[in-house]
Parts: sequence; C-alpha cells; structure tokens
Amino acid sequence: MADLAIDREFLRRYAGLPRPVQRLVDAAIGKFAEHTHAGLHLEKLAGARDPNVRTIRISDFWRGIVVALGGASYLLTDVLPHDDANDYAVRRVFSVNQRLGVLEVRDQAGIEAFERTLPDDPSTDGLFDRVSSADLRRLGIDPGLVPLLRRVNTEPQLDSLCTLLPEVQASVLSGLASGMPTEEVWAELADQILAGREPADTDPRDLAAAARRTPDRIAFVSGPVELAAILAHPFDLWRTFLHPTQRDVAYREIYTGPALVTGSAGTGKTVTGLHRAVFLAGRLPADGSKVLLTTFTRALADALGRQLFRLAEDPAVRSRIEVISIDKLAYEIVRRGRKIGVAGDDILDSLWEAAAADRPTRFSGTFLRREWEQVVLAQRLSSVEAYRDAQRAGRGEGLGAAQRDQVWTAIQHVVDQLAKRGLYTHTQLADEAAEIARRTPAPYRHVVVDEAQDLHPAQWRLLRALIPAGPNDMFLLADPYQRIYDNRVSLAQLGIHVRGRTRRLTVNYRTTHEILDYSVRVLNGQPTVGLDDEDDTLRGYHSVTHGAAPALAGHPGRDGELDALVEQVGTWLDQGVEPHAIGVAARTNGLVTTIGETLREAGIDVADERRGIDGVRVATMHRMKGLEFQCLAVAGLDAGVLPAPNAVTSPAEDPHAHRQDLQRERCLLFVALTRARDALYLSHSGTPSTLLPAAVQ
Repeated sequence: MADLAIDREFLRRYAGLPRPVQRLVDAAIGKFAEHTHAGLHLEKLAGARDPNVRTIRISDFWRGIVVALGGASYLLTDVLPHDDANDYAVRRVFSVNQRLGVLEVRDQAGIEAFERTLPDDPSTDGLFDRVSSADLRRLGIDPGLVPLLRRVNTEPQLDSLCTLLPEVQASVLSGLASGMPTEEVWAELADQILAGREPADTDPRDLAAAARRTPDRIAFVSGPVELAAILAHPFDLWRTFLHPTQRDVAYREIYTGPALVTGSAGTGKTVTGLHRAVFLAGRLPADGSKVLLTTFTRALADALGRQLFRLAEDPAVRSRIEVISIDKLAYEIVRRGRKIGVAGDDILDSLWEAAAADRPTRFSGTFLRREWEQVVLAQRLSSVEAYRDAQRAGRGEGLGAAQRDQVWTAIQHVVDQLAKRGLYTHTQLADEAAEIARRTPAPYRHVVVDEAQDLHPAQWRLLRALIPAGPNDMFLLADPYQRIYDNRVSLAQLGIHVRGRTRRLTVNYRTTHEILDYSVRVLNGQPTVGLDDEDDTLRGYHSVTHGAAPALAGHPGRDGELDALVEQVGTWLDQGVEPHAIGVAARTNGLVTTIGETLREAGIDVADERRGIDGVRVATMHRMKGLEFQCLAVAGLDAGVLPAPNAVTSPAEDPHAHRQDLQRERCLLFVALTRARDALYLSHSGTPSTLLPAAVQ
C-alpha cells in the first residue's frame, strides 16, 4: 500500500457525498491499497502552480485531489466536481511553514488576484503597521507575504485575504488585527501548533515530514483495514480529530484538582471531553470503578453515548464509562425504594401563576419561580429568616423584608402543592440526591461534564458529593456564551476550585468564518462571566474554514415562509446532502410542529426517533444544543417570536432581569446558528427579530 494520508477536509467532503459517489471514491482509493495507484492516472494539469498536485478520476463528474508528498507518499485532500477540481489543482500551492514545520496550502492564484486589487500607496494606516517584519516572520508568516500585508488597511480586505491563506497564517493575522500582542499570539500558536515541540529549521522539500507534523488536519492510514474503517464512518472520524491543543488538554496525566476547559461553539470541547473520559477509563483498575460522563439534557447524553461508542473501541473501556444526563442521574438516585413523579412545565406554570394571583404581591409567576430556583434552591434556604438575610446577586432590584415575606409565602404555597401531589422538580431531585450521595460511598472515580455552564448549584452539589476530591476528579467543559438557562454559578462558592487549571480553546473547527462572524454579532458584544468568576472573552475566537455567507429571507406571511423553506430543504436534498445532515430550528414547539407537518406534506422525511424514521431534524433551538448539521435552516425569526415574550421579564417589573433575559435569548439564537457547518438559511414572516444583526436584516 502507498503511504497514504487523509486530510480533514477530504473527510468533511466525503461525509456529505451521496452514497453512490462514495462507492466510486472507495473504488478509486482502493487502488492505493492494491499497489496499483500508478493506474489511477494521477493527472498533472497544465498551468498548475504546484507540480505536486494531481487529480484522479472518480467518475465523469467527480475528481479527487491528491498531493504527491514524495516517494510513495500521497495525501488525499478533497473530492470535487470536475471543473472545481481542475480549478483547485491549478490555483493551490502546498508548502512547508519554515517557522512551524507544518504542511500548509494556499490559494496562490487568489493571492495574486487580491494583490492586484490593492492600491500601490494606501492612504490610511495599515492593519499591521505596529508589527515588525521580523515578528511577522517569527509568527510563521511567509516572508513573501509581508510586503503585501503592508498594503492591507481594512478588516474587509483582511477577511478576503484570509480566505486564501493557510489556516495557521490566517489565524495569526486575525489575532494581530484584533489587537492581541505578538507574545500572546505566539503563546497560542505554540500551544496549538507546536504542542511542546521546539520550532526548528525544516526541509522545505520534505512535504511528507511536514504532513506528519500536522496531526490536527492530516491522518496517515496504516493499511487497508484502517482505511475501510475510516471511510465507513468519515463524519465520526472528522469530528474526533484532535488538535494538538485539545490533545494536550485531554491526555494530560494529572490535574491536581477540578479542571475547566472553556471555548465557544465549535472549538471541540465535547470531543476533548470524550477523549478525556476514554483516557481516564483506560487507566481505571478492574475493581468496578467508573467514570461518569454527564450533561444537562437527555438528548445531549444520548449524543455523547453515540460518539463514545465510535471513539472507545475497547468494550472493557466503554463499560467503565456511564453516560447519563444529570436529571436522570438525580432521579435514579432518589427513586430507589419509592415512587416519585416529576412536575412538567405545564403544572409548574399554572401553580406559579396561581400563587402570584392569589397573594398581595406585585411579582409575576415567572419572577416567583426564578426566585425560588435561583435564590432559595440555589442556596438551600429552609426558612423565611434565612431568606431575609440571603444575597440575591444577579436578581435585580433589592427586596425589603416585607416583600421577602410575601415572596416566601408564595413560594412555600407552591412547594406545599407539589408535595401534596407527590411531585418534584428536577432541581429538587438534584438537591435531595446530593444529600443521599453524601451518606453513601462514592460510586465514581472521575466525572466529565459537558455543557457545564447550564447546571444549577444543586446539580453541582450532587456531582461534588458523587466524586471524591483529588487529582483528576472533575473535568468540566463550558461556554458562558452558550448559557441558555437561568443558572448563574460560581464554582468556588460551591467548593469546586479551578483556578490555575483552566484552559481556553479558540479555534472553531465546525462553522465557516462567514457563519461564525454573523453568529457572534448576535451576541451584541455583551460581556459575560465564566464559572471561574473571571470575565470571559471571545478574543482570538476564529474559524478555519470559509464558505457562503448566511442567507436571510423575509416574507409577508407564514405560508410564504414555509413554502420557501420547503424549497430550500428540497434544494439541499437535490444537491446530495443526506437528510440527517439537514436541520431546521425554530423558537417554539408550535412552530416546530407546523414545520414538521409542512415538510411531510411536501414528501420530505422528518426524523422521528420513536418511529425509527431517519430524515431532516426539526427541533426547537433548545433541543439543537450539542448537535451539528451540514446545512441548517432557522425559521420563524419574527419580532413577535424571538425574543419569546413569555421568556423575558418586563422591564417595568425588573430592569436587570429584563436585560439578563434578553441576553439569554441572544445566547439561544447564537447556539442555534452555530449548529450550521457549511450552509445557513434564515427566514422570518413580517418584521424581523430585533436580535438579528442590523446589517443583515
């Protein structure tokens, strides 16, 4: 077999191809395994800027892109339609970064065309005037690119240029342009690319060695069996690629206590957590010890379980990892030996509204419920005296003693009503489960928590009680910008100390630059505080891929919007996108139901797990959390739907809570938009939501 390497982008493209085309690709690649690659017609194209780039025939319409790395080494980089493949092969140049030693690819023809668009003598200050040429070269920027950078003076110009550059160089330039000091850029670069390896002079002709130093993007295949396994599950493998930064975090031998990994959407926190769980489970003794892998919702836990099955090949290792949602875990602990019921939102809403209406208080049912969850349950307050003295950080206006007495009376009434019906909320279950766990031997050795920003203090108390304190006890993955529930937590106040053991991921591997840029603007630049009580930032957060800009379509009425949505989904299907790789998100359950019925009436299958139907996934924005799709539509982005009126406190009742609620709705929209990998389609009826970035409304 030829020494074969596969680029991450090849897997990304292959995973989205129709199955008949995948079989043709399999047959072509199989010739490498049969030592017959010479018969593949590795075609050089006239006018190609890189003599190492070849194309191979897949069919009359499809071509593969192959790079000859030297000797019998080849790199599969992409599968494209015939004309696109020829264009790719003519324009691209593969080279070795002399500072970092990694293999890079740039659109040389595009760079040359871009340079011709710039004025010879720019009239304004350049973006990189403060950075010396020596520093640019030290950060891995191609010396031949430096004169061109001196003529770049606007961010739109830089954005255009970065689409043509190698990922690493584009990342460096984006960081410098955002104001990051050169030393900070270098520190991130050393973490992400060098991963402890010292930079050194490298042979610019040895592409194969450079490819082996690029494990975040390139994987070498050991033989036909591994190749077949990779092609059988390309999307899974693409998602489990670990960047050197992620690998360093996931496979660190010892964290002396709880560790926190932060990073916004698409930075690979979940994959890092899965690898950490497998690493810890692999080191456990055969004495029944287990790793707990948990998250906020059952849907996310199910998704983690599926990914874990692909990642952990050893059944013995898998058996030492228990994957379960935090709510189900609490329920299972409390229900042992007795029957309990869980109160749904419909019951809770009616109880809280009745409590607000029947008592002399100006506070709404929503306010009372949040006060109970975020103050009383969060601090485990058991008496009105304790409530009178309690801190209410983040809860807006202060309450006098008389008001607190009224609120307490209303809360106690609802609690009593739940008790009479034999019902619990999930938060109550977590609180009681924590008390039970404190009195019993710890059942787990380690815990890995995904989407940690959404857990309630009672759930954190449960986890702390389940895991004995010590090295490698808790591995936490969080993004405060994806906080879509009311929970605001300080881990330190709960006895979980992560200072000095926090790592931040900044590279988005899922979403294109264009989709990410739009999604970040939804957040409106609002600051946020992380679980470690530190201000969080999106500085340096960037994507490594480029694609089409998000499309926004407005319609006079809902019927027209739904017709256009059916047409868009149908177009994606006609383009060969698999149904399960398409998602449709909306803010409300009612819209989700309407969209699902509309798609079915148009003959488009909609996923239904209970009936075993595979198809387009239609779900609320909340239920999209943790998922990703090749193509995503977000519908119903109307002013009257988002922000959801029933989710936002009136500014007259509590201005502070009103601002928090609006920001939570922004975070929810951000979560939904960043589920998109390659294509994002947005639509609304009537007036668009005020949460959409103004420039695209």
